[in-house]
Order: sequence, then structure tokens, then C-alpha cells
Amino acid sequence: MATGVSALFLYLSEALGPKKPNPAKNMPYECGVAPFELPTGRHAVRFYLAGMLFVLFDIELIFFFPWAVVYRQLGVLGFVEMMLFMAMLVLGFAYAWRKGALHFR
Repeated sequence: MATGVSALFLYLSEALGPKKPNPAKNMPYECGVAPFELPTGRHAVRFYLAGMLFVLFDIELIFFFPWAVVYRQLGVLGFVEMMLFMAMLVLGFAYAWRKGALHFR
């Protein structure tokens, strides 16, 4: 059903949408600034690495909220497990830092 609704919306936007192309509309939009490279240009790997590290550490930090909510019910074992989890986070962060993954020049 989701595929059908998605296909219907794609078809309707193509069929009913305005069709007045011009050079200004075909340019990529970058916050009102002229684009600094062609959209087909290659990006440096460091940008993808930065995005992957952000997602990795952001998702891992999301685990802290539920832990904080049930902290008192988990007791000492829950605390020790979260400290081990935090130690793995710190080790991963130190590894990324040492390998230069956080150095963007």
C-alpha cells in the first residue's frame, strides 16, 4: 500500500506540477550563494567520514536517555554496563581522533 501511495504521489506531482524550466531553476540551491562546484563534482572522503562519525556517535548517545530514565531500577549492574558502554565510546572516539578522522584541514 505504501508503494502504491508513493507511486501515486510521484505520478500526480509529475502530471500536475508546473513545467516552466529556466536556467535559474535548474541551478542547485546553496543558501542563496552561487554554487562553488558542479553538482556532479566529487567530494572528498573526509566529508563522508565526518558524516558517518556523527551518525555513529549520535546514535550511541541516544542510548543514554533511556538508561537515565530507568537508572534507579537497574542498580549497580546497569551502572557497570553503562560504564563499559561509555568506555567503548571513549575508545572509539580516541581511535578516530588518533587516526586523524576528526582533523579537517
